[in-house]
Amino acid sequence: MKRKVVVTGMGAITPVGNNVGAFWNSLKGGVCGIDFIKAFDTENFKAKLAAEVKDFNPEDTIDKREAKRMDRYCQFAVAAAVEAVKDANIDLENIDKERFGVVVGSGIGGIGTIEKQQQTLLEKGPNRVHPLFIPMIISNMAAGNIGIKFGAKGICTTVVTACATGTNCIGEAYRMIQNGVADIIIAGGTEASITPLSVAGFISLTALSKSTDPNRASIPFDKERSGFVMGEGAGIVILESLEHAESRNAKIYAEVVGYGSTCDAYHITSPGPEGEGAARAIKIAIEEAGIEPAQVSYINAHGTGTEANDKFETAAIKTVFGDSAKEIPVSSTKSMTGHLLGAAGAVEAIASIKAMEDNFIPPTIGYEVADEECDLDYVPNKGREKELNYVMSNSLGFGGHNAVILLKKWSE
Repeated sequence: MKRKVVVTGMGAITPVGNNVGAFWNSLKGGVCGIDFIKAFDTENFKAKLAAEVKDFNPEDTIDKREAKRMDRYCQFAVAAAVEAVKDANIDLENIDKERFGVVVGSGIGGIGTIEKQQQTLLEKGPNRVHPLFIPMIISNMAAGNIGIKFGAKGICTTVVTACATGTNCIGEAYRMIQNGVADIIIAGGTEASITPLSVAGFISLTALSKSTDPNRASIPFDKERSGFVMGEGAGIVILESLEHAESRNAKIYAEVVGYGSTCDAYHITSPGPEGEGAARAIKIAIEEAGIEPAQVSYINAHGTGTEANDKFETAAIKTVFGDSAKEIPVSSTKSMTGHLLGAAGAVEAIASIKAMEDNFIPPTIGYEVADEECDLDYVPNKGREKELNYVMSNSLGFGGHNAVILLKKWSE
């Protein structure tokens, strides 16, 4: 008998707020977190905008010495995990640490540290490279540091599926709890790749918007969309078996009821034709939940603002939902946060849970020009109140990775 899995805590570091409350209030208010890049000089860069995390001080939640041993992506993850564990009110002295796990990933890992240490190598020689260079850059170290901080001795692993990372981490943690591998898992994604090399790479790939208007740069599903805007941050959720959550009288935010994970097996960067792989992932999640497609109340779309993604994700939704597709609100919170890459699915899972809790759908801001190939209800510019019982969150990553989770409003 598979166990029910619930969400009992959340933590977030985002371009529009450094905790879950601030993040959600910004999404509800349609706040744009995009601005000109402050992290480095963009004079020679064709893309000059990003959604950077503001006013983040790692020492607010992490010991100063520990923080210095972490790349920024890792600091984000640990800070968000601190908030999530506190929110879940976990008594760390009275749980079975061997059944307490971590599944947290990053699409790129410690790219900022790589760039800085490469410069040190060239300018000062190999003996001056930081002694902790390797542990700072590897993409499993967010999970490792979280495990160390909280004494989580169960499964501790990392899923890396590019922009599907956060959703795959939550989905795989859900599977582990469902199948009895663990009782509690800290799950999510993290990213801090607004760096010269990363931005240059995405520009060369022609993936980034070159707009210099923060309000018309990340414009998912708009006919004038021209690429995504990079974001950074972390999203962490606490997943727990229902039995374990009830045994400690935990507050329950939502139940995870479906997870679909597929591969396009088509191209390293382009989605499969007509979003076929994404459609299969959506269908799998719905079938696992045991509901009819029309029961889905809202879809938090991957919605990056690239030409191909938005067109094919729309096609995938229409494939699965058929005639009811146009009745289901679909929005992209990336219009406000930019694209957090490996962290995107995790912060969007949190947005989806908060949407159910408040019965409020966050908008797709900056939407002005309708596209005949993207013809669903994208909740343009202004959020709306609606009773939400089942919410779906989609994530699609380079390499043809598709990950979808389906969440249900909690009721006793």
